[in-house]
Amino acid sequence: MNLATWLTVVFIVLLGAMAPGPSLAVVLRHTLTGGRKNGCIAAFAHGMGIGFYALLCIAGLAFLITNSPRLFTAFQWGGAVFLAWLGVRGLMAKASAGEQLSVVPTTTHAGRDGFLIAFLNPNIAVWFIAVFSQVIGPDTTLPARLGYAGTTWFIDTSWYLLVVWLLSNPRWMDGLRAKSVWLERVFGVILLALAARLVVETFR
Repeated sequence: MNLATWLTVVFIVLLGAMAPGPSLAVVLRHTLTGGRKNGCIAAFAHGMGIGFYALLCIAGLAFLITNSPRLFTAFQWGGAVFLAWLGVRGLMAKASAGEQLSVVPTTTHAGRDGFLIAFLNPNIAVWFIAVFSQVIGPDTTLPARLGYAGTTWFIDTSWYLLVVWLLSNPRWMDGLRAKSVWLERVFGVILLALAARLVVETFR
């Protein structure tokens, strides 16, 4: 693994992590409704899901997923259903005193949602195959392969932890959490829209 190739992977993976999508919506949701701790747990869990797919790709199993239409479609539908379920829960959020959530998501919810939003997205497998096929060959050593997988995990986790840290600044966090029930409903609409997009892509 030479430096130039590694830096190429770093750049591509960073762009992928920064792209807005369901993962960002879920991490933001748990940060705004559950605070910095929940956001960090969601970020770490999402990084684990990304690292899992990176290892799958290196092991060659991701190729199997993307070349088995039924398995790929099953993952797509699973992701769409999960997003829709999160969206409906958001829309049904109830307020207690003021406009705060009556039931705040727990750390368990944050970990579960962070991991599953990555795990139930087969497009991540496709993306990793596209990236790693450019840098991994038959002569690539196992330590180098594991290094690439570790790099993707570290970058993804670090990016979302940075997002959580910036968003959970105490100076404006209290104000955002005071409106948490409305934020939950807004994220519910966003997640339902993302679920609908996945369904459309599946039918295509």
